[in-house]
Amino acid sequence: MSRPNPLRDPQDRRIPRIAGPCALVMFGVTGDLASKKLMPAIYDLANRGLLPPGFALVGFARRDWDTEDFAEVVHNAVKANARTPFREEVWKQLSDGIRFVAGELDDDAAFDRLKQTIDELDESRGTGGNHAFYLSIPPGLFPNVVGQLRSHGMAEQDHDRWSRVVIEKPFGHDLKSAQELNDIVSTAFPASSVFRIDHYLGKETVQNLLALRFANQLFEPVWNNNYVDHVQITMAEDIGIGGRAGYYDGIGAARDVIQNHLLQLLALTAMEEPTSFEASQLRAEKQKVLAAARPPRDLGLHTARGRYTAAWAGGEKVGGYLDEPRIPADSTTETYAAIRVDIDNRRWAGVPFYLRAGKRMPRRVTEIALGFKQAPHLPFDETDTAELGYNALVMRIQPDEGVTLRFGAKVPGTQMEIREVNMDFAYGGSFTESSPEAYERLILDVLLGDPPLFPQHEEVELSWRILDPILDYWASLGTPPDDYEAGTWGPKSADEMLARDGFAWRRP
Repeated sequence: MSRPNPLRDPQDRRIPRIAGPCALVMFGVTGDLASKKLMPAIYDLANRGLLPPGFALVGFARRDWDTEDFAEVVHNAVKANARTPFREEVWKQLSDGIRFVAGELDDDAAFDRLKQTIDELDESRGTGGNHAFYLSIPPGLFPNVVGQLRSHGMAEQDHDRWSRVVIEKPFGHDLKSAQELNDIVSTAFPASSVFRIDHYLGKETVQNLLALRFANQLFEPVWNNNYVDHVQITMAEDIGIGGRAGYYDGIGAARDVIQNHLLQLLALTAMEEPTSFEASQLRAEKQKVLAAARPPRDLGLHTARGRYTAAWAGGEKVGGYLDEPRIPADSTTETYAAIRVDIDNRRWAGVPFYLRAGKRMPRRVTEIALGFKQAPHLPFDETDTAELGYNALVMRIQPDEGVTLRFGAKVPGTQMEIREVNMDFAYGGSFTESSPEAYERLILDVLLGDPPLFPQHEEVELSWRILDPILDYWASLGTPPDDYEAGTWGPKSADEMLARDGFAWRRP
């Protein structure tokens, strides 16, 4: 009898995955993430019948609110951002379990009240001592909250009840701080109860990468250095930093995106086939790849960083990074980062992986593109193939989720002329079901204690070992990032970086 696939969608009727009795305690309820993603995801889960009737949501913040005020905040967030239709009966059931605790993160009395609140919910809602603590707060505040949860007995668990902690990125700002953060969290929670959220891993199209690779004999034989020329992984945003100056400045594109999202995509692209999709097997294969990955030997030639300047973008005049509110004039934070990563193993030796992330790009897109080597012999005249580039397999993570295969085909006519064409698969055109938001999947997995899509601290530390030498090199330069105009694809230094290897960036 085959084992159930832990990556199967929770709505699969053959193997329903519905959370048992539990409460979710959310720190950082006044932030954008909570209102735009977390609260709507909780409602959508309830609306899909995937939360227990007695589910409870507790907010903790220093606002002068009572429970009714917090319930109204949740209601407004749900109405504005939920994916599924608003239904009064679902909201009534969910709102009956909403509570709010006001206080500072270093206030012992506030955590006493929090403990009393979740104890009351165990009785009134039947949450059974099962509590998840979502830390949607800056990493510098983690020690306070973890220490308070431990000292007030809220991290305790046994075979009858569980306590879990959810941590949002960034997981530290370098290897040393990541290790210190892990030490702090592990004083209260065992590794199996720590869930590090990387919302990209919850996206349906990221999981489809595993299906594309391992469910199809078509691709695996050419998924190696015998056929693949190079790999490009791109995350482009068409927006600036918005109101995130306090978070973003000093962090930058490399720490914000490459260390977590893009290196996780690299690991999933390059890893060997796991023996199963159990968490331990997936992690083992990803860790092998990250352990074999290394930064470029010449950091000056194979890394690039940039910062957007004022220009016309998306039909409007936008300011540069230094024009954003609360950004200091002497900031050296990059809004664009591109790096080359090499993987020293038999499958990928000699294949460069290029990772880039940037803000104020011409369009929003995240994709993984495998460029294939040209055929060793082309029995055509040079003029026949003048418009023929390299074959490519492109996996679009967002938006317009799907897969594109680019290859050469004959142009209709009497002459032999080859031109590039695309064969497209689009999720929206092939499936009638709408994909759940990544946070829906990940929050449910936390409540179920299902860990395949969550990186453990070993993966986090291996990622920092790749990125730290690059960040140290950039800091040693003592110069600001290269300028690029808003609405363009980054600084010239990024184009030169690939040109040195005989490649060019894709224009998604």
